Amino acid sequence: MMGFLFSPKECNEIEYLLRRELEEILLDLGDHRIDSLVKNAMVDRYQLLFKMYGRFVSPKELSKYILNKKIY
Repeated sequence: MMGFLFSPKECNEIEYLLRRELEEILLDLGDHRIDSLVKNAMVDRYQLLFKMYGRFVSPKELSKYILNKKIY
């Protein structure tokens, strides 16, 4: 297990980066032109990023990004 010490400014930046990446993946999952194999890889990545994002934000904020299976 690794530990990191981040300043508040760094935490805000990480939150922003994770949030943007989650939003991009959600947008791409809604695209019907993308192959299902690629979408499965995107879902795996989304789940990893979602767990990371959950370490930085409140449960209320995290609930906005719960993956809906209807999207893909």
